[in-house]
Amino acid sequence: MKHACARLQYRGTVLGDWGFDRSLAYGKGVSLLFAGPPGTGKTMSAQVLAKEVQLEIYKIDLSQVISKYIGETEKNLHEVFSEAQLSNAILFFDEADALFGKRSEVKDSHDKYSNVETAYLLQKMEEYDGITILATNLQQNLDEAFMRRFGFIVKFPFPDAGHREQIWRGLIPPEAPVDDDIDFRFLASKFELAGGYIKNIVLSAAFMAAEQGCAIGMKQLLVSARSELRKNGKIWIREEMGEYADLVD
Repeated sequence: MKHACARLQYRGTVLGDWGFDRSLAYGKGVSLLFAGPPGTGKTMSAQVLAKEVQLEIYKIDLSQVISKYIGETEKNLHEVFSEAQLSNAILFFDEADALFGKRSEVKDSHDKYSNVETAYLLQKMEEYDGITILATNLQQNLDEAFMRRFGFIVKFPFPDAGHREQIWRGLIPPEAPVDDDIDFRFLASKFELAGGYIKNIVLSAAFMAAEQGCAIGMKQLLVSARSELRKNGKIWIREEMGEYADLVD
């Protein structure tokens, strides 16, 4: 990500002063692929990069772009790229595999026009001079033709216990009232969750503590963790909570 920022900061030197602008017909923009499991920080990283280069993010609403009518998707994408070109904004495609999926063998008219849409996207990506960020949970679902068009591919691994503990600690602001009984190491080891899910737990626990008129403690965090696990279809095993099991009861 630092290299991507540097490419933006020094593009005037390389493209202008060093003459690369004359030798590049297209592909002068910066394109990044963020790939990793849900909740590992892809969207947050896009926001961090935008703040670093002091540009606005234009997050693409896929439901407003993809159309079942022939030609409408390309029209919508043309408007997106044109608007971004005028505003010099960062284009951010979340869950990009829905738009940038693999091109398939043409068996019917649907396959034909789906492949046309993908080819159009390839063309617009290369023509765009700004920053394009694609985020995907399933890198293997992206068309291989897209891979060579990315200047940077950033992979977001699932956090291990050590990183999860840092996430638990970092999500609680210093101003927030916190009990001394919070066992961050226990939380990190027992709940194998990505940062997005941990954020939901901490925030839910904070509102619970505010409602109860007390500091954020293990009770609120564990109750919130149980709700988050159940919401995502994961099993809550009381016996694994050890000395903290009674807090949830």
